[in-house]
Amino acid sequence: QVQLVESGGGLVQAGGSLRLSCAASGSIYRIHTMGWYRQAPGEQRDLVADITTGGSTNYADTVKGRFTISRDNAKNTVYLHMNSLKPEDTAVYYCYAAEVNGVYYWGQGTQVTVSS
Repeated sequence: QVQLVESGGGLVQAGGSLRLSCAASGSIYRIHTMGWYRQAPGEQRDLVADITTGGSTNYADTVKGRFTISRDNAKNTVYLHMNSLKPEDTAVYYCYAAEVNGVYYWGQGTQVTVSS
């Protein structure tokens, strides 16, 4: 089992920045990829960004150039640095961790609200 604890998020004005953190514990040796999804009210949950243990990253087109995902393997923590935030970035952001065998674990979610 893997446990994920998220922190960060909150209310920010458009154009501002936030950083989300996600700390993993438990059977972390099984984790290959960690990242973030987000879900706005009435919308599906969509991938924002992810990063592998090797450091390969992947971003949704909507956040490329504004968000940066990073990973501290020593701390088993993934960060999402969000810059130039827009009102359409408002959503609940969920951290996830994926094992090589396809098992996913999820954080509890953290609210990000961007005011115009």
